[in-house]
Amino acid sequence: MCALGSHAQARYNTRFDAMTQTQKPRREVLEQFVAEKPTDAFARYGLALECMKLGDNDAATSHFQKLLEANPKYVAGYFQFGQHLSRTGQLEQARKLLSDGILVAQNAGDMHARDEMQAALALLR
Repeated sequence: MCALGSHAQARYNTRFDAMTQTQKPRREVLEQFVAEKPTDAFARYGLALECMKLGDNDAATSHFQKLLEANPKYVAGYFQFGQHLSRTGQLEQARKLLSDGILVAQNAGDMHARDEMQAALALLR
């Protein structure tokens, strides 16, 4: 037994080896999800956002386009794709996409998304 304040070194019978399993990058995991279920809106949306975050603008654009082709009522896709197009200097396409998204959000009853897209569109005019 050790007295309070003394530093006894604990000795354990267990050895911890460095983890040998490596974790796949997020983009790779999302690409695998999309390959397995190409029309899954959430997976495709996540992959588009990840590509955007990584600066792969062409891939992000492609994934946003595929997302909205397969899931034309996916409201969040319009806002994020519009933001992406705006950031990449494609202002006319961004305006068109946000305008379309406003109608989709209105029809879906998503007034918050509609208002966000209206505000984003106003900044592009």
